[in-house]
Amino acid sequence: MTPNADYGASLAMLGSATHHEATALVLDELRGAERLLLTTHENSDGDALGSLLAMHAVLTQLGKNSLMYMSPDEFPLAHEYRDMTFGEDLVGAPPDDLADRLVVFLDCGNIDRMPVECLRAEGIRIVNVDHHHDNTLFGAVNLVVPDASCTAEIVHELALELGASITAEIGEALYVGLVTDTGRFMYENTTPAAHRMAAELIAAGVDVHTVSRRLFEDLPFSRVKLLERALHGVQRLDDGALTAVYLTRADFVETGALETDSEGLVDHLRAIEGTKVALLLRDLLAEDRRGHRKGSLRSTDGTVDVSRIARAMGGGGHRQAAGFSSELDPDELVWRVLAQVREQLAG
Repeated sequence: MTPNADYGASLAMLGSATHHEATALVLDELRGAERLLLTTHENSDGDALGSLLAMHAVLTQLGKNSLMYMSPDEFPLAHEYRDMTFGEDLVGAPPDDLADRLVVFLDCGNIDRMPVECLRAEGIRIVNVDHHHDNTLFGAVNLVVPDASCTAEIVHELALELGASITAEIGEALYVGLVTDTGRFMYENTTPAAHRMAAELIAAGVDVHTVSRRLFEDLPFSRVKLLERALHGVQRLDDGALTAVYLTRADFVETGALETDSEGLVDHLRAIEGTKVALLLRDLLAEDRRGHRKGSLRSTDGTVDVSRIARAMGGGGHRQAAGFSSELDPDELVWRVLAQVREQLAG
């Protein structure tokens, strides 16, 4: 697909004036469309899922015909997202009337992270709403706000501009995006705006204790056993400049863990004193992905931009949280990441 974005619509990341212009263009698109298809990136996280559900609920409240698309391969979701329900408006294949729908991508920095060819077809009109600083601006209209703590924060702004009522349902979906992408308000992307949004969502009826327990506690024992395996295999390289772990297919099988049970393990590595970058490598378990590995990267203090490392490995993400997939040998992957960590620290 060749994006037909005009110049002004693609410059939301360059300043407040263009942010307002891009916001206005997105609002015009949403108001003018009667039928929409919402989607996000593959391997969806809390911000992707929360933004998707919240935007769908907003549009439905406004009387729009809105569908959500996610591949059936995305299910079951990670344990912490098990109570997020999508209902009959979730489709596992693009609808027959796709050409007549406005397609809204949420929290997707690159269209390649949603590998569905028909969404790239000529004539498909795309609105791209995101906060990744390296977003490729693939939409006809792009609202990219790198200073936003999460895409859910942008969706919240759009909902208010559209005149939607922030119900408890919408508020909870937005809060999931906010609290997961800010690392429970511990990451550097936590801003005064993020806290103000949290206060508004709590006032709208979000039960913070229930949501937080569901997301960060009440986890399956298999995840604890997988964490035990991970901590047993920790590597500290260059005095902890890189702290790395590799989980094999056998680690998952022997602990009874699912792939999704690796969610959040990299943050335990990130918390180790002296760490600049944490790397969790894991084998992918699907039979057609044998020999493929996924890498999750976290930066602790901003001195290393892990999104640069991930892009060099064919992935992407944020400065402090990014990921990639590769068929390279795990030792080779660790040393490639270490070389780039060294390069950035030296620079």
